[in-house]
Amino acid sequence: MIASLLIANRGEIACRIIRTARAMGIRTVAVYSDADAKALHVREADEAVHIGPSPARESYLVAEKIIAAARTTGAKAIHPGYGFLSENAGFAQAVLDAGLVWVGPNPSSITAMGLKDAAKKLMAEAGVPVTPGYMGENQDPAYLAEQAAQIGYPVLIKAVAGGGGKGMRKVDAPGDFADALASCQREAAASFGNDHVLIEKYILTPRHIEVQVFGDTHGNVVHLFERDCSLQRRHQKVIEEAPAPGMNEATRSQLCAAAVRAAKAVDYVGAGTIEFIADASEGLRADRIWFMEMNTRLQVEHPVTEEITGVDLVEWQLRVAAGEPIPLTQDELAIEGWAMEARLYAEDPAKGFLPSIGTLELFQLPEHLGRIDTGVYQGAKVSPFYDPMIAKVIAHGNDRNEARRSLSDMLGTSAVWPVKTNAVFLIRALDHPDFIAGTVDTGLIGRDGDAMTVESVPSAKVLSDAAMTLVAHSVQTGFRLNAPVARTAPFLLDGKPVEVTLEGPGSAQPALATVVTERGAVWQLTPWRAEGSTGGGPGDGNILSPMPGRVIAVDVATGDFVTKGQKLLTLEAMKMEHSLTAPLDGRVAELNATLGAQVQVEALLVRIEQESA
Repeated sequence: MIASLLIANRGEIACRIIRTARAMGIRTVAVYSDADAKALHVREADEAVHIGPSPARESYLVAEKIIAAARTTGAKAIHPGYGFLSENAGFAQAVLDAGLVWVGPNPSSITAMGLKDAAKKLMAEAGVPVTPGYMGENQDPAYLAEQAAQIGYPVLIKAVAGGGGKGMRKVDAPGDFADALASCQREAAASFGNDHVLIEKYILTPRHIEVQVFGDTHGNVVHLFERDCSLQRRHQKVIEEAPAPGMNEATRSQLCAAAVRAAKAVDYVGAGTIEFIADASEGLRADRIWFMEMNTRLQVEHPVTEEITGVDLVEWQLRVAAGEPIPLTQDELAIEGWAMEARLYAEDPAKGFLPSIGTLELFQLPEHLGRIDTGVYQGAKVSPFYDPMIAKVIAHGNDRNEARRSLSDMLGTSAVWPVKTNAVFLIRALDHPDFIAGTVDTGLIGRDGDAMTVESVPSAKVLSDAAMTLVAHSVQTGFRLNAPVARTAPFLLDGKPVEVTLEGPGSAQPALATVVTERGAVWQLTPWRAEGSTGGGPGDGNILSPMPGRVIAVDVATGDFVTKGQKLLTLEAMKMEHSLTAPLDGRVAELNATLGAQVQVEALLVRIEQESA
């Protein structure tokens, strides 16, 4: 068995790996950047090594620093987690060349599956069904537009080296193709160092079904059944579940057999996931499910597979990397119950899912109700440098509805503040009639997401109970002995005026502020202060940065005339792009954004002046 393990990652996956390694008696080594000096994975590891500044490209993506940390600490193996260098064949080879154990597939397998176009050709040769599309070398924009027209709109542009929902754009009409292609290529170049794309036919009722596979160095490959990851926003998975609703045994058997063929075609070792796209217009049928790609690593959503099979996939990874065979045969694996996972993000759905950063002054998740995988703690800071996921909330039940209700309850009893989260959005998604019925497709949030992002308002009872902790007992004393007391008073809810009905005796020691929680939503309630109320709006044409970030595109120049809704510039934060548009017709009077510049929240980026008639 491996004696010591360096985890080349951060956040919840680093903590997840450390937990299993510790249970197996393996010494663990963490690596960390400046931003992560006080992170949970650093606290939990037996040893930690600083590897550089906060940007990932200067720390977690520098292979030489990670291998040097392993040598310095005497670590015998490296686990890459997911993201960062986990699917980098060059890094895997460098680990092996350094005489270390690589906890992952062979570099050749990563290479074979790393480029989507080559992988699809390989899968077709192995008898795995693939979606129709263009996978050629010609990357001329005009030629790609011709291919898209031949395939027929809508189409999906995908970076050949992409993954994790990055480098993907759906295009509905020919007039949108050029902008979508440029944006996709830019994101692909920044994320993967490769701007080549392929084009696929976009399935109109798509479901994302994937199969967990596992191979060892003894020639064994098994599957651990399927997961459904169809609930997505902008190609990013939101809620995952296992097994897939509506999957019959015959279709499952054919699908999982195809996944095993795919893994064997590249001599796969370790944990991997074969992703399929299904046309669910007539239910889940084997002849309408096609290969999309293979993720040659542990998936974010692996806990739902663990929950229905009772398998610790990280333990399997470590045992197989040490040369052991897979612990169970295919016949010994079975599905028990149902599991669901929600990704809790530090973001504000009511404000277009803008990233939310800062100190987690309140961070309470219901570990007594289910499984919580997290890499943060109360008092930790959420930085703008990395993915905004702060926790995975996982529920298991005897059936799908029990798992769904349990996950909703877990999210409803969570409390995070002042950092905003998507907890309410997740609860509303779980309560959507299509999700309840198990008929979700990947376009659900795109169609009905607006109703899921409406800003929450606390109920009168919850608000009144919270207000009573801010009111002195003497203020609430009535004129008649034992008379019921009820009156209204002004307060500030997240800085906005609100009238609250006061019912109760008040507090002997009133607080200066209190946090109000209800069904996953969190607000701060404070006593009324005239200076706390602010007004104003964006109608003056000032474009302020909604978050800290980096300017990755500037589409206007000083003096340009712009129309309402026209894109002005694009910011990148937490690995996501955010376009800023003109709020009115006018001329660009001031431009303070330059390509590549780092900007702070509320910095004035553009000022537009309306021209007099």
